[in-house]
Amino acid sequence: MKVAVMGAGAVGCYYGAMLARAGHEVVLIGRPPHVDAVRAKGLRLETKAFDEQVRLDASTEASAVQGAGLVLFCVKSTDTELAAAQIEPHLAADALVLTLQNGVDNDERVRSVLPRHEVAAAVVYVATEMAGPGHVKHHGRGELVIAPSRTCEQVAQHLAAAGVPTQISDNVRGSLWAKLVLNCAYNALSAITQLPYGELAKGQGVDDVIRDVVDECLAVAKAGGIVIPGDTGAAVRAIVQTMPSQYSSTAQDLARGKPSEIDHLNGFVVRRGEALGVPTPANRVLLVLVKLLEGKQQQKSGL
Repeated sequence: MKVAVMGAGAVGCYYGAMLARAGHEVVLIGRPPHVDAVRAKGLRLETKAFDEQVRLDASTEASAVQGAGLVLFCVKSTDTELAAAQIEPHLAADALVLTLQNGVDNDERVRSVLPRHEVAAAVVYVATEMAGPGHVKHHGRGELVIAPSRTCEQVAQHLAAAGVPTQISDNVRGSLWAKLVLNCAYNALSAITQLPYGELAKGQGVDDVIRDVVDECLAVAKAGGIVIPGDTGAAVRAIVQTMPSQYSSTAQDLARGKPSEIDHLNGFVVRRGEALGVPTPANRVLLVLVKLLEGKQQQKSGL
């Protein structure tokens, strides 16, 4: 199977490399420094179990999705519509576009741009980071929950065979909300403090803030008719045990001076709360603080 990764950041590189190791033809689509490094030496995939150079293709052009039966759509939520429009002229008619992104509505946004193509959402549970051009580090987990589609069974089998546990669920929207709750609980706090989850959780009063944030998210979800599966409280607590050394993606963005996805995390909850008449003061404070830090960085860089 040919696989294209649109948006070759840490998440896309991890899953692309795992599929390439299993023998699939994979092309990463990303920025020039990263693409150049992968073309020269392959992608270094560093995990707790192995550390190896994975040979695969790389390109800076969206046209590289041509011929792919599976497109792992991994761009930042802020770039969703633009990236979908870039790949649209080059997509195979039978390609599945699988969105592996933060937030709960990216598949709907991609589908609005690609109405003639099959688009499905995936919920991603993985701790990864880019350690430099052509180098991705895997810190833990890696499972996916994907929505039903015409080829979902085949795709799930390929992923599982590549070492990626994959579940097909009829309630991916609820699972996306479950992931959103985790992101809202930890991402902004990790970004503001520049602390990994394990250290963050030791802070005085942090548990209370996280509880307030989670309660607001659950109230907004309930008001919107979303059924969140599983034990949310247990999932929130488990993050500290399963990913103690992980910095949130928002923290990594701020550390590198990049815009974050905060508008699609706590910001999304604030907007939905406003629309549904649900107060979200804790989420609003975290949103505002991260936006202030982003603005401060832009001023420093002269943007």
